[in-house]
Amino acid sequence: MKKIVIPVIIVVIVAIGIMICMQNTSRETNNSGENITVSGENKDRESEAGLMRISVSDGNNTIIYELNDSTAASNLYRQLPLTTEVENFSSNEKIFYPSSDLNTDDTELATKGDRGVLAYYAPWADVVMFYDTFSSANGLYELGRAIEGSNQIENLSGKITIEKIRSE
Repeated sequence: MKKIVIPVIIVVIVAIGIMICMQNTSRETNNSGENITVSGENKDRESEAGLMRISVSDGNNTIIYELNDSTAASNLYRQLPLTTEVENFSSNEKIFYPSSDLNTDDTELATKGDRGVLAYYAPWADVVMFYDTFSSANGLYELGRAIEGSNQIENLSGKITIEKIRSE
């Protein structure tokens, strides 16, 4: 009897482990149409279309951003909602600091761009909202782009609230 019970218990334990692993993994398609595996803990898609959208508002001005599929954008998204101070920097950007540093693995550098780009400057661990053109810089990673209100970025001041926009 013992010879049968022990192998059965081992098979059951292995089967449970496989089921748990399968629940934490799903299939997605990347931009080139290839199937990729995404672990459940990193999957932050909120809408049926698979979009991560956020709003940034100071109460008077609101900007809607669509985040890209990068690790850094997903890290920011997981930290929301967030209320923090917005700061002026240079002559073309507003900045704020997320709760914790963003992981820039698999995140593309932000290249020369226009108003509306949302980026992460890793050396200073701040999120940058560009309201005018900019040039690339080492450590500047693109998180997404404004899809509404990019003309209001320059007017942001004081405390801002950054929130997820959930699809209905």
